[in-house]
Amino acid sequence: MDRQLGFDFVRVTETAALAAAPWMGKGCKNCVDGAAVDCMRNIFDTMGINGTVVIGEGEKDEAPHLYIGEVIGDGSAQPQLDIAVDPVEGTSLVAKGLPNALAVLVVAERHSLMKAPDTYMEKIAVGPKAKGEINLDASVEDNLRATAGALNKSVKDLTIVVLDRPRHKKLINDIRSIGARIKLISDGDVAGGIATGLSDSGVDMMMGIGGATEGVLTAAALRCMGGEIQARLKPRNEKDRQKAKDLGIENIDKLYFTKELAQGDDIIFVATGITDGDLLKGIRYSTNSASSHTMLLRSKTGTIRFIKTYHTITRKPEYFPKDIFNPDFSKMING
Repeated sequence: MDRQLGFDFVRVTETAALAAAPWMGKGCKNCVDGAAVDCMRNIFDTMGINGTVVIGEGEKDEAPHLYIGEVIGDGSAQPQLDIAVDPVEGTSLVAKGLPNALAVLVVAERHSLMKAPDTYMEKIAVGPKAKGEINLDASVEDNLRATAGALNKSVKDLTIVVLDRPRHKKLINDIRSIGARIKLISDGDVAGGIATGLSDSGVDMMMGIGGATEGVLTAAALRCMGGEIQARLKPRNEKDRQKAKDLGIENIDKLYFTKELAQGDDIIFVATGITDGDLLKGIRYSTNSASSHTMLLRSKTGTIRFIKTYHTITRKPEYFPKDIFNPDFSKMING
């Protein structure tokens, strides 16, 4: 891929974040998601790429835009691309005014990204220094001690990100009994997984069960950063199992490694903060202007960029909503 494409894709997540942010703390998840999806789709229409959505807003009959299988761009450019999007990773976070919500985009060459079903996935993730030391099938204690050794730390100095869910009661108790620290998050385990790849994030490992599509997004980021994720699908019921089978997944119990979730030699990962978080700052507004904070990663070069952008809203192109500072509250429903 042309390396300049990375900066074009930054505009995609910036636009989605700018559209979602005015809904922060207003209690309407559907409004948050709808605003981001519409703007992200509009900006894709302006790009000369040949992409197909492999992770998006659902099947064609479930979503009007960014549905799985939708063609992005005019189709004339090469190479053909896989597009994975999460216009708002953490709609509840934005609706409640909580931290760590992101607009996320992954781009890779065709057939590089796993087509993950909309179900749960058990995951363990670490950064580059602990790569090769973890094993999803090993005990919590074994994984913590191996990671501590790789990082030249005591187990008690490790910080583990875990989604705050009832299903993680045993996992949380196990981590605490071994003496490690836990950072519980309410949503948004993509940010938690990415944090393991940054040496100054204060996060050493992510563990637990979250969304399968989020697992693929995390894998793409860690491919760029040199980290590692291992994962296994955890379908909740027979309907989830059928979703996996429909995507050609016969072995539900298969253990997936980083390069199986996100293959290829050239992957671009982009995330823009919507609300303030440990990874990125959120959208900040002033009169007719706003600022955004974006992470741009590329696997081919191992580059990690943080981009601060200042936007003059009144000069944005026609696809950008000019009423961004005055969202239509008639659209608000309980989300």
